[in-house]
Amino acid sequence: MGNSPQNSEFTERLRQEVPFFEGFGLEVLQETIVHVSIRSHPANQVILLEHDWGGSVYFVMDGWVKIRTHNVDGREVTLNIVGRGEIVGEMAAIEEAPRSTDVITLTPAEVCSVPAMEFYNFLKTESMAGIRLAQIIARRLRQLNRRLRLREAESLTRVADTLLFLAEGRGRDTGKGVIIPNLPHRELSSISGLARETVTRCLTKLEKRGLIHRESDFISVANLKDLEDLIS
Repeated sequence: MGNSPQNSEFTERLRQEVPFFEGFGLEVLQETIVHVSIRSHPANQVILLEHDWGGSVYFVMDGWVKIRTHNVDGREVTLNIVGRGEIVGEMAAIEEAPRSTDVITLTPAEVCSVPAMEFYNFLKTESMAGIRLAQIIARRLRQLNRRLRLREAESLTRVADTLLFLAEGRGRDTGKGVIIPNLPHRELSSISGLARETVTRCLTKLEKRGLIHRESDFISVANLKDLEDLIS
């Protein structure tokens, strides 16, 4: 189900829930981002397909989505998992090029889309928007560099890095720990590059050490600094 919510209430929601839009005036957003639409998606639904044309930029308003591609052997590779407040699809929109990855919902998700041209014009007219986009890209590159650096590390370190990676990607701080979704182990396996059974064993070790706590639908990381110390 989709609609085009052209009102100050929805614009205020964008400012509150999407860090990219935080601090911009209501009038600025309503004037430059006119044709916004929002859709609700069930879990395991494809939102964007590789090679599709980049006609819009997307913001996750609720839920979690994964960004994936396939290697030369046809195996699925999860490049990123992003949650509430994150942007996806910006590269193809800015480059005016086909998309290089798929985007699929991991959980029921609410996703807002902005036409590529309106997003591009917003970047041109609001310098802070360009800076924020650069910061987002820099953070993702830093995370990717860390994952590449740890490719030969022991399995426990790689699983800890995967959890830290998810927590940094809009994990929810509850005051008693950072909450991330308890994803299927096949997803954690795809991100970390480890066998699913190895991921399961490592999660058990981390829980026994008191670094994480698992429930049916979420994982709580008690202290991100402890995971960072384990990785370094």
